[in-house]
Parts: sequence; structure tokens; C-alpha cells
Amino acid sequence: MVYRHATVRGDYEDLASGAVLHSAPGFPAFPVRLASEAFQRALALRGGGGPATVWDPCCGSGYLLTVIGLLHRSRIRALLASDVSDDALRIARANLDLLGQAGLSARAGVLREKAERFAKPSYAAAAEAAGRIGRMLAAGGGDVPHDVRRADVFDQGELAEAAAGYAPDIVITDVPYGEQTTWQGSGGDTGVPGMLAALAPVLAERAVVVVAARGRKVPLGGRIRARESFKVGTRAVALLTADQLGDHLTG
Repeated sequence: MVYRHATVRGDYEDLASGAVLHSAPGFPAFPVRLASEAFQRALALRGGGGPATVWDPCCGSGYLLTVIGLLHRSRIRALLASDVSDDALRIARANLDLLGQAGLSARAGVLREKAERFAKPSYAAAAEAAGRIGRMLAAGGGDVPHDVRRADVFDQGELAEAAAGYAPDIVITDVPYGEQTTWQGSGGDTGVPGMLAALAPVLAERAVVVVAARGRKVPLGGRIRARESFKVGTRAVALLTADQLGDHLTG
């Protein structure tokens, strides 16, 4: 796949999972360059020049949203993360707190304290990375408004409650793929089609939905066809608009 937007292979070391950004077993990170490319394709498909409100309804650790917020602050109005797992929400809150100077300063302090206590240069390096991230965030426009809420991605009512007050115009998520992560919630056996069916009534028609999945292609189900699709490494990505969802899933 030829990158259209993230054309320069940047140095994303400061954003590595487990350094400044939090990680945990069972919560895989998402490739940073791919996250940037997928978000920028979604912006192009959405159209208009205004900033986006971005929602990840299967947020896991919140890593994907946090990376997008840090890399593209000037194009973000707000970020919304939701998940049904309390463990996931705990880590997601910690990561999305890094979208503000107070959270980054606190994280740098913890890393410096660990560097002194354990005499490990890696902690000191991560503390310095937190400072660089803070400067990048400030240059892009400052703290990112965000929220983390609990919602079953297969429950339309819970999704509507989670999205209340935000009106997301981009939904982007990396769905469970059965190795480190599995579907949870009331419709786990329905997978991506079940998720899209629950999202359909919640989103405005102009909203763009980006789904990433491990494998050759994203299993959208029914007669639905992606507006765009591409594959990088082991991940396939499909972009749709919300007006494609709903009835088209049952054909």
C-alpha cells in the first residue's frame, strides 16, 4: 500500500507503547504511522475543513486515540473513548490523560522518580520524551478535550448514551482479533456487523467509520462495501460512511 498522507516515515519512538504511553498485557498497540494515515483518510472522506470529534467505541487501552490526538491536535475538536471492559477503561483513562499538560507533567514526574529509584536510563529517557510530547501538544493547540465512558459496542442504547453531547463525525477503531483480544458484550458473536448495526442509529449520516482488523480484509458482513479499503502488514482497514450502515447490513 502506498501511503497517501503519512508519506514520511517519521520517528515515532516517543509514542511507543510502554514508554510514556501506558501499556498492559492483552492490550496491543496500534502502528503509529498507520493510525495517522487512517485518520487523515477519514478526514478527507468526511470533507470540510473543520476539526473532527473522534470516537473509538472499542478503545481498549486508548492507545489509538491518544496517538491520533498527539499527532493531529490541530485537527481535533474532541476525543471520545468507550469500551465495555473496566480494565480497558482504566488504562484508557491513563493514556488519554496524557493529552493534557497536567497529565504529561505527572507522568514525567513518575518516570523521573523511577529512574532515580531503579537507576534505569530508560525511565529517564521516557521522562525526556514526555517533555517533548508536551511541547508538541502545545504547538498543536494545547490540551485535547476528551472523555472515557463505559458502553457495550453491541448495545445501541449504551452507545447513544456514550456519544451524548459529542456528535462524533469520525469513528475509528481496531477491533478484537482473537489472539490477545476478544469481543466482549451482549453481541460478541456478531462481530463487526453487529457493531456497525448498533452504531448506525447513533451517528449522523455524514459521519465516517474506520474499522481496522487483522487479516486480509475487514469482515463487514451483508451487502455493505467500503468506500475505501487498504492493507498494511497484517492489518486491513475499511472506511465507510454512516449512511451505508443499517439496512445494508442485512442483505
